[in-house]
Amino acid sequence: MKVLDISMIIVSTAVMLYTCQSTSNLHPLILVPGAGGNQFEARLTKEYKPTSLVCNRWYPLKKDFEGWFRIWFDTSVLLAPFTKCFNQRMKLYYDTNLDDYYNAPGVQTRVTNFGSTTSLLYLDPNLKKITEYMAPLVNALQQFGYRDGRNLFGAPYDFRYGLAAEGHPSHVGTKFLMDLKELIETASNSNAGKPIILLSHSLGGLFILQLLNRNPESWCQKYIKHFIALSAPWGGTVDQMVTFASGNTLGVPLVNPLLVREEQRSSESNMWLLPSPKVFGTTRPLVITPNAAYSAHDIPKFFKDIGFSQGVLPYTSRILPLLDNSTAPQVPVTCIIGSGVKTPETLFYGDGDFDKRPEIVYGDGDGTVNMLSLLAIESNWGNNSHQPLKMTKLQGVSHSDILKDDIALEKIVEEISCINSENATGILLVSKA
Repeated sequence: MKVLDISMIIVSTAVMLYTCQSTSNLHPLILVPGAGGNQFEARLTKEYKPTSLVCNRWYPLKKDFEGWFRIWFDTSVLLAPFTKCFNQRMKLYYDTNLDDYYNAPGVQTRVTNFGSTTSLLYLDPNLKKITEYMAPLVNALQQFGYRDGRNLFGAPYDFRYGLAAEGHPSHVGTKFLMDLKELIETASNSNAGKPIILLSHSLGGLFILQLLNRNPESWCQKYIKHFIALSAPWGGTVDQMVTFASGNTLGVPLVNPLLVREEQRSSESNMWLLPSPKVFGTTRPLVITPNAAYSAHDIPKFFKDIGFSQGVLPYTSRILPLLDNSTAPQVPVTCIIGSGVKTPETLFYGDGDFDKRPEIVYGDGDGTVNMLSLLAIESNWGNNSHQPLKMTKLQGVSHSDILKDDIALEKIVEEISCINSENATGILLVSKA
C-alpha cells in the first residue's frame, strides 16, 4: 500500500514547498456531506398523530403550497415544546418483519436540490452566519475555477438512514447510492468523459466507500479519478456512545439532550457510527459505570443497560457485519484529518445514571472522531499493495473546522489542484500557527 503521511509542523506562516499546476480543464467534483450536513424537508399527512397541541399539523406556519417545510435545520428546535415535535417527526422506526427502517407514521421527507451544492452551504439560509456548513469550502472551490452545476455538484441525502450488510434491505440508503452513482456518470459524461473527484466529509466517506465496494472495479476505474475523505470516522467514535446513552445536542445551545435522545437512538446511521470492535478492540473499556465496563464488543449489552434493547437486533444483524466487510476501493484515496484536539476516549458514569452527562477522559483526535478511527483505514488496507493512499494531518483542526479553517481549505484546494495536474508531484506542506 502506498501511504504518504504528512504531519503538520507549528510555524507562524504557511510554507509552500511545491505547488501543483492548476488547470482550467478541471475534473468534475462531487461533494458528499456528513450527518446533519444538508437541509431536507418534511410534509405531514392525515396519518400524522401529534403528541401535543403545539405539535399539530399547523406547525410550522411556513410551508410551500404542497405542505413541505424545512425540518432540518429549523431554529424552533431550540424551544423545548418544539424540540419534542422535532423528536417525534425525525424519529425512525425499525420493522422486524420488513427488516428495514421507515419514517414516523404520517411524516414524509425529501431531499431537495440533489446534484447542486445549494442545500450544503447553510443548514438555515436565513441564518447563514451560525448555520454555515460547506459554504467556505464551496467558495474556495469556486475561486479555483469550479462552478455549481457545471463541474461542481452536491449529493445531499437523508442522513438519518444508513446502510445494512449484504442480505438486508436498506431502501433509503441504497436509493441514495443509486442516485449518487447516476450523478457520477452524468457529471462525467457532461464533462467530456473525465472521471470524478469525490470529496466527502465525515459520514459521507462511509457512504462513498460502500459505493465503491458495491460496484465493479472496472466502473470505479472508469468514473472515479480520486476520493478525498475529510474527517472520515472509519471505525466510529466513542462520542457516539454519549449520544446513545445520554443524548447529544451537537453543539446546539439551549436544547435538552434528553429530549432528542429517543430520536437519535432511532437513527440507522448513528448505529453505523458506533465504535467498531474491529478498530477499538474487544477489551478496551469505552464506558465505565460502578457495575460494568463496556468495550466496543459489548455494545449489545450496553444497549440493554441504557434502556434501548430494541436496538440490539438491527445492530447485531445489520450493522456489525457491515463494519467487518469494507474493502479497499482500488482508486486513489487521500485522507485529510484534524489532530491534536481533545476527543472523548473513555466515559465515566459515576453513579450509573445514563440520564446525566458523564465524566470524560480525552485523547487525541479531531474533537469528534478518535485518532484510532481516523487512521483505521491504514490498518484495514495494510495488506493491499495496490491501494494508493495518502494521509494528511492538520494539527489543531477540529472535525467541523476542517471545512472552514483557512489552512485546511488551502490544503484541500491544493490537493485538488494536484489531482487535476497530470504530472503533478508537488505537495503543499502547511501548518497552523
